Amino acid sequence: MITVFGEGRGFRVVWLLEEMGLAYRLRPVDLLAGVEHDAEFLAINPAGFIPAIQDGEVIMVESIAIMEYLMARHGPTPLAPEPHDPNFPVYQQFLHLGEAGLAASMFFVLGARNFGPEAERDNWSARQALGVFESRLGLVTRQLARSPYMAGERFTAADISVTYALELAQRAIGFALGEAEQAYVARTSGREAYKRAMKTCHATRAWAAAAPGISNREPAGVRHGQGGVGAAGRGGGRQGGL
Repeated sequence: MITVFGEGRGFRVVWLLEEMGLAYRLRPVDLLAGVEHDAEFLAINPAGFIPAIQDGEVIMVESIAIMEYLMARHGPTPLAPEPHDPNFPVYQQFLHLGEAGLAASMFFVLGARNFGPEAERDNWSARQALGVFESRLGLVTRQLARSPYMAGERFTAADISVTYALELAQRAIGFALGEAEQAYVARTSGREAYKRAMKTCHATRAWAAAAPGISNREPAGVRHGQGGVGAAGRGGGRQGGL
């Protein structure tokens, strides 16, 4: 059985596993309690970040790499278009943009806004990261004007990648998505596999519940976009959004 260590970006992995119908267990990792006290997890990932997986003899980190591995090793799956598919290039683009352009940028904004000293919560680097997020979000907006999903007419793993990033922005700093992005997130999060993943991911579910209606409001200072084993924790703080 595949073991997923930690939520946060691990939610992508759990969602993918639910879409593929693969057996797994979710093993909590409490980042705020200090991973230095979690010898089992450090044996899996000595760097101490989440998510990680163990699949037999295989141990991996990095959510997008894990997703690509699972689809290749346990596929084929319609979640990953074949290389000869006309939508394969755009699929690859948004699969990786969901992390490299969106979630990675938002990670630094949420870190500053939620954990930084009061005087540094709106620092230059956080503003730069937010600007990067917004510019990449423009590509999502443009794609949604062309098709209902990132890779065309059908849902793929690229949508798991991008949806996670958009929900991260909403929950972490109250980023207000445009109408097209809100409708898109409603489509993707309405899937039964997403609902099952949320049921499994206790910390992510608690974090989402703590920010009701976030997509419909825009807190001061936040610019508008252009467009199982349960996990213990305090909402997203311990692992729901990291």
